[in-house]
Amino acid sequence: MVTPRVLGVLLLSRLLLWASGMEYSSNKQEQARRQPEQPRNVCLGLINKGQYESFHLASTASCFTKCTQSGNEGCNLENLQRYWLEFEHHLLESQSGIVNMSFLKAAVQNVSTNISEDLFFSLTPSQVLLSCLDGWIRVTDDPGHEAGTIWKITKLRVRGSGFQAWTGVFQETPSPRWAPEPSSVPGQVTEDEREHPDRVRLPRSLFESLQSNRSEVLLAITVLDTSPGNLFKGPQLSLEDGSRVLNNRLVGLSLGGISVSRLAEPLEITFSHQHLPSNMSLSCVFWDVTKGSAGDWSSTGCSTELRAKRTVCRCDHLTFFALLLKPILDRATVQFLVRISQAGCGASMIFLAFTIVLYAVLRFYRQRFKSEDAPKIHVALSMSLFLLNLAFFVSVGHGPEQSDATCWVRGAVFHYFLLCTFTWMGLEAFHLYLLVIKVFNTYFGHYFLKLSLVGWGLPALIVFGTGSADSYGLYAIRDKSNVTTLELCWFREKATASALYTTVHGYFLVTFLFGAVVLGLVAWKIFTLPSATAGKGQGPNWKGVFTVLGLSSLVGVTWWLAILTPLGRSTIYVFAVFNSLQGVFIFCWFTTLYFPSRSAGASSSGTGRADQVHTMSHE
Repeated sequence: MVTPRVLGVLLLSRLLLWASGMEYSSNKQEQARRQPEQPRNVCLGLINKGQYESFHLASTASCFTKCTQSGNEGCNLENLQRYWLEFEHHLLESQSGIVNMSFLKAAVQNVSTNISEDLFFSLTPSQVLLSCLDGWIRVTDDPGHEAGTIWKITKLRVRGSGFQAWTGVFQETPSPRWAPEPSSVPGQVTEDEREHPDRVRLPRSLFESLQSNRSEVLLAITVLDTSPGNLFKGPQLSLEDGSRVLNNRLVGLSLGGISVSRLAEPLEITFSHQHLPSNMSLSCVFWDVTKGSAGDWSSTGCSTELRAKRTVCRCDHLTFFALLLKPILDRATVQFLVRISQAGCGASMIFLAFTIVLYAVLRFYRQRFKSEDAPKIHVALSMSLFLLNLAFFVSVGHGPEQSDATCWVRGAVFHYFLLCTFTWMGLEAFHLYLLVIKVFNTYFGHYFLKLSLVGWGLPALIVFGTGSADSYGLYAIRDKSNVTTLELCWFREKATASALYTTVHGYFLVTFLFGAVVLGLVAWKIFTLPSATAGKGQGPNWKGVFTVLGLSSLVGVTWWLAILTPLGRSTIYVFAVFNSLQGVFIFCWFTTLYFPSRSAGASSSGTGRADQVHTMSHE
């Protein structure tokens, strides 16, 4: 039998246990309350997946600026990009009429497949802007009514994709209340380029191809502003060198959930922009989800038409499109071109040294070789080109950590040997003209001495005059974002443009035109000789072809490729490769002419006839 004392002890212990449990539970709750709640990371792309209410769109759009190249740890670009790509499917499924947010403009329109002309949609604010608040609407620009007229909405139905498609019954009533005008969403317009510089043209043939299956189809147009973050940049774009999507704007097109590709007549998207710098290129692209793990930009099926202040993109499918703005010479391209040039110039220097040594050997063993002017001119050109390549290595191989005086000297030396190379190429053309074109009455006393005075003296005078104007110094190549891609000692950035264009571009243009005319005349004479015409039935005159190619290396045809560099990056690569190998071509031509014995083909070019023409250096 349990005594009252025992019952009291048990009851007291039970109360103590209950009190301690309550205290422990309250302590745990207090600790949990004091611990900061872990924020949910929207930028992982999972929280708002499949949710496209205004709140979810805005919170996901905040990742445009959060996901930058410097802070990309808490972002899943693949999920975020998929979220926005699937937004158009949501528009079509829900048949939402209009989405009008600061970063997103979208509209869905029911389009008849039986249309008589192409459809045009403006991507910029339309002419008719409406302001609406609490059932009141204001017309700000409508040809049919006076601007500022106030209408009260008694019945309103949204049909179409823009403000011009608003229909309903209105009653004109004055009202003192005004509302701010919302930004325009994509809307159908007429074919007027002046009023709608940013627009989409959908060809009539696109809808005609769907007539057999349906009479109407839903069309979704989306304009997405991604801000200068990492979303929709892809591996192609490097934010460090200024590459970007023009205006950070994507244009999405979708047609009733139908996969549209390989259109017979492409659609057109016109992007307006200001004049672009000469070192920037534009290309029309679309977002290809199959490239890489998170997608990338691709230009397959798209063409680019550049105009003064707009670019027209033509593509054969529907998806998200954009206009990429990339520097022609970004940092990676410049570094790659420098490596190509260094490798080619190194090879040229080796072969040019072989050319000079070979000339010295032949001059020692062949007495007549001392009196011939043609090989002397070839060696003078080889020496100037060798020294130019050496100056290039010194200028590019050393960083900008140097005094202004040192950089001034290096820039002047590089400029001097560049002009010497141009001059000797011009003198090669002049000598070729005397040998092959003029032939008679070509006697000059101290001929090679006079050529040397021109070849080495004229560039010295030009460099002295340019240096007196303090034109040499550090020169930096930059892209559109003012990022330095290469620094070298050349004409300083603050030097007058006339000095550079006159002493480099203009000088090169004169030698180029003279060499081109002479080489053209020589080629015409080679291929129209009686011996050449007599052998027409035996096949092409390969000896003449190789002769013209050999002479081309002497007059600097590889430098002529510089004229084509504005056409694009590929021509820059071609110029860098062939021009840096000019010394190799000269060595091949020199050995063909003079080692181990003078080629029979040399006489056909006129170069081997130097001993028959009175152009000796002695009287």
